[in-house]
Amino acid sequence: MSKMEYVHYAVGAIGLTVALSFAEGKGPIAPADSLRDVKEFDAIEDPVERSKALFVEIGRVIQHPRCLNCHPTDAHPRQGDQLAMHRPPVVRGDANHGTAAMRCSTCHQSKNIDYARLPGHPVWHLAPIEMGWIGKSLGSICGQLKDQERNGGRDLKALHDHMAHDTLAGWGWMPGPGREPAPGTQASFGRLFGAWVESGAHCPDGEDGATTGPEAPMDADCSSCH
Repeated sequence: MSKMEYVHYAVGAIGLTVALSFAEGKGPIAPADSLRDVKEFDAIEDPVERSKALFVEIGRVIQHPRCLNCHPTDAHPRQGDQLAMHRPPVVRGDANHGTAAMRCSTCHQSKNIDYARLPGHPVWHLAPIEMGWIGKSLGSICGQLKDQERNGGRDLKALHDHMAHDTLAGWGWMPGPGREPAPGTQASFGRLFGAWVESGAHCPDGEDGATTGPEAPMDADCSSCH
């Protein structure tokens, strides 16, 4: 195949993918580093299905490693793109800020320290274990988010405000050199989340949407260092 023939083949393949996507009522597929615009979901006539589709797109951020690493379902934060166990080994502690001997703020400063590849934020900490997402289906995570007994007592309006404006959540889009940011921007994510709330905040069925992989081994114990 010549170079020109390859180009024509590639363009044709992309065009077919987009055409099939529109035929299924899903709109164009967003590149890995971006998010689909809210308007792209207008083609879905059923309002409930539109709401579910919006949350599947939202899930591309929620289930990205930049978010999952701080939303474990156990006592141990993760790091990297493979949800590797945090090194050095630490635990969440009673208030999600680490134990007295190893607070998150002992290493994580008020901002990223790029030369040390160390992420940072003024209130760096783990999400409450009630908001643990690793290993859970997108539908299950959606149910967690709407449950005020697990989401910090937030109604949908407050939940949207948290997602769209909270600066610690926003770190996921500004993680510093060597880390892949979450797809899109916090602003585009906030628009999607707002549209989902306005559409009735319906959750994907069962295992619909992406599902995270199994949790990393719980090997962050005393013997890791001693």
